[in-house]
Amino acid sequence: MEPLEKLKLLSANSNLESAEDTVCINTPPRQKSIYTHNAILPNGKRIKLLKSLLSSFCENNCFYCPFRAGRDFHRETFRPDEYARLIMNMYQAGIIQGAFISSGIAGSSVRVQDKLLETAEILRYKLHYSGYLHLKLMPGIEFAQVEQAMRLADRVSLNLEAPNPERLAILAPEKSFNSQLLKPLEWVQEIRRNHPSGQAWKKRWPSSTTQFVVGGAGESDNELLKTTQYLYHKLGLSRAYFSLFRPIINTPFENHKPIPLKREQRLYQASFLMRDYSFSLEELYFDRHHNLPLDIDPKSAWAKKHYITYPVEVNRADKHELLRIPGIGPKSVSTILKARKSHQFKDIAELGKLGISAKRVAPYILLAGKKPPLQLALF
Repeated sequence: MEPLEKLKLLSANSNLESAEDTVCINTPPRQKSIYTHNAILPNGKRIKLLKSLLSSFCENNCFYCPFRAGRDFHRETFRPDEYARLIMNMYQAGIIQGAFISSGIAGSSVRVQDKLLETAEILRYKLHYSGYLHLKLMPGIEFAQVEQAMRLADRVSLNLEAPNPERLAILAPEKSFNSQLLKPLEWVQEIRRNHPSGQAWKKRWPSSTTQFVVGGAGESDNELLKTTQYLYHKLGLSRAYFSLFRPIINTPFENHKPIPLKREQRLYQASFLMRDYSFSLEELYFDRHHNLPLDIDPKSAWAKKHYITYPVEVNRADKHELLRIPGIGPKSVSTILKARKSHQFKDIAELGKLGISAKRVAPYILLAGKKPPLQLALF
């Protein structure tokens, strides 16, 4: 099969994998349905990202996965040199600025990881590819393979899929949560702490991420966020991704109900509060089923419980207090603190110029001791 035809098959479902913030899928002109994604990188830069599998063959039988060994569909495989050259050709043609490379597991995790590393080595060392590269870490790989992946990539990731061993046993009973999934992510942080970054591509270690399948194993939001908090604080993860469970035909979970999109949104909001706003898991509000409420965002839910904290004087509040105001994020806080050195905020329109929603923040703030004219009922 021609490389572009293989790519059409292997990239079609690759957005099931963890990657960057995918905004949409484009089909470049005069290409045969090649899947590229407009992705937002950790630094805010937008690039066209190719997301594909090296192989869709897999020996695992994860109950929710469309690539599971027991499912009957057409599978394909790239050779490392074949795929590396395809990426390089698309990069030189300006079709992509980056690539995300993953694979099904056929043979063994170590063998598959070697092929992913070979692809990356051909790109970096033989073809002199300088674009963005996100490498997948396979479950159960070796420490030396993690080291080499970190020398080659801008980002590495390994999907935990579930928040703990008990839930993983429901989704993917052939995998070991601690030894195969969590351990390589621990090695990533160990390498960052103990090895000089001069060994890495661009002289800095890559960022790391993971992904959870939300709702497939009956886990609660509290379980997911408890593990997420550990990953952020102990393992230096840049981001946890939450992928809603969707039933796939010809899998054991094909009759499970899909999970509402609002749940994914609330998990991301809570995750960002823990990562960027200094919130702890204990400060988040959960219902009696240990899930985040769907009818209110987590930050507003906290504000509702701590109404005595408000209103906050924008001109005197410290960073921590400003971050607790619904509608104000880390970038806005930095801008406010910088502007306050030479300016006092008196009009809510000034906050609007910073990209802050006046309607959202008005119930929670004071400006020079006065309530903004858009002041609404607090709750």
